[in-house]
Amino acid sequence: MRKLSLLFLVTLLAVLVACSNSNEVQNETDLKNSQEDQTITFGLTTWTSTEAPTNIVKLILEEAGYNVEFITVDQPVIFKGIAEKEIDFFMDAWLPHTEAALWATYENELQKVTTSYEQVPLGWVVPDYVEENTIEDLIGNAAKFDNRVVTIAPGAGIVSLSQDVIADYDLSDYQLMTSSEIAMIAELERSIEREQPVIITGWRPHSMFAQFDLKFLEDTRGHFVPDNVFVISYKGIEDAHPTAYNILSNWSIEVADLEEMMLAYEENGTPFEELAKQWIETNRDKVDAMLGN
Repeated sequence: MRKLSLLFLVTLLAVLVACSNSNEVQNETDLKNSQEDQTITFGLTTWTSTEAPTNIVKLILEEAGYNVEFITVDQPVIFKGIAEKEIDFFMDAWLPHTEAALWATYENELQKVTTSYEQVPLGWVVPDYVEENTIEDLIGNAAKFDNRVVTIAPGAGIVSLSQDVIADYDLSDYQLMTSSEIAMIAELERSIEREQPVIITGWRPHSMFAQFDLKFLEDTRGHFVPDNVFVISYKGIEDAHPTAYNILSNWSIEVADLEEMMLAYEENGTPFEELAKQWIETNRDKVDAMLGN
């Protein structure tokens, strides 16, 4: 009788272990049965608005049985890499306005997979204590701002738009200073500490709007238009990586969630991978729906 009880307990334990691993095993089996390549490559910029969502989706795809790799390069290289099928997904494409030129170059090879979030603003940003309220107000005041507009790396959509703004508003006495996002924010912080005027390029989501009192300069000529942010890939991704494509097709996130993650990263040094784990725990039902669980 004791032997039968022991056998029952062993059998029950095996069943419980098998059930606890069933979702993971099923996902991996589905991938193998479809003979799908299990490595997904994401293009990654150094922008925090890209790093946060990409780390979340990395963990979701790993849960589905994929290996996930990042390639960190400038945005124009990402678009080219996707068109050449060297990169599978990019999480941070601003369309139809900001990155219109890049999209036009590669639109025959690319597709929008889903919308991450909608109607987000971008443009030239100043501290709230700056008296100018419009870009037009900057005319004749270049010396006040050290003749500079500080922006991010060359090739980004907001940089190209800023060049158009300088030309259209006849702001030739301002120099567009390209740099990294980190360097741009450092310049903003130094200026605010000294209460000095400064102009940077800004967008939401970004932690700077949670940290500082800032305002967008009104663009009366319509160069900076609120955009939607898309996940993009190459045409045919649904055949090359059908499971990943289906998962990403159901992705979305709130701007406020991203800004909270960015602030935690910058103020506390919390790695984006850890913040991604926390987001997944908080949004478990949404993640399970993406995975089809």
